[in-house]
Amino acid sequence: MSKRWLSIAVIALMLGGLARAAEPYSGPLFDAHLHFNVEASEGEHPLPDVLARLKRAGVHAVLANSRPNAGTHELAASAALREAGITVVPFVRLYRNRADYTGWFADASIHQMVLEELTRGTASGPFRGLGEFHLYESANADGPVARSLMKLSVERGLWVLAHVDDDAIDKLMAHAPQARLIWAHTGIGGTPVKRVRELLARYPQLMGELSYRPGLTVGEGRLSAEWRELLSQHSERFLIGSDTWTPSRWPQYEGLMQEARRWLADLPPLAAQRIAWGNGQRMFALPEP
Repeated sequence: MSKRWLSIAVIALMLGGLARAAEPYSGPLFDAHLHFNVEASEGEHPLPDVLARLKRAGVHAVLANSRPNAGTHELAASAALREAGITVVPFVRLYRNRADYTGWFADASIHQMVLEELTRGTASGPFRGLGEFHLYESANADGPVARSLMKLSVERGLWVLAHVDDDAIDKLMAHAPQARLIWAHTGIGGTPVKRVRELLARYPQLMGELSYRPGLTVGEGRLSAEWRELLSQHSERFLIGSDTWTPSRWPQYEGLMQEARRWLADLPPLAAQRIAWGNGQRMFALPEP
């Protein structure tokens, strides 16, 4: 073989290696932000439809929280999900209806509802966390029910899933410094990466969930440089999610998971595995898929 053709062959092998390295992550997924709300369960996306989408997407466990909590109870009781090897990690959501979104942090009846749900548990076992809840103003993190539920989470060994801004993270953690908190979307409206780093360093038990995260990807769904660096350095602190908050998200479900698989491929293999599955497995003692 001439030197020219040898050089071409070497270049082809190198390009082939790069192509293989860019192939989407193909391992199991833990969806750390899934809702099975009443609009989906009683509409066009009942349980059989949801199960089929989870299976096609390669999702082996979900952190489920629903409005009302009946949706999560339905998922947890599903023999079909168990037979498919899909584990449900149930959280108590603080909402009975949409009106609860804006006042739960000062509503004593929400605290009572949470206690009743924790006592009841689910068909597959106890609830593992509280949330998702929203705080549209960070000052409301100091509301009496927000304060008491943060303390309750520590007393009961529960995780908390919070859709809040960075200031509210500080306020919530001040009520219960030992709390284990999953930060939905890792911030509202694109909290700067520098600030995310500060909070991760300040609170060792803070995890970032990455659905809807502005700035995470660029171009054709590849990780931005600053997020590739952050996720590579702190892969033990992040989770993926779908956030099926509205029925219109369910037809997109497989695509959302494929998008995650695509940007996970931009990370070192161990980092990708942690974010996709390993961190959730560690946090909730998930069975091997």
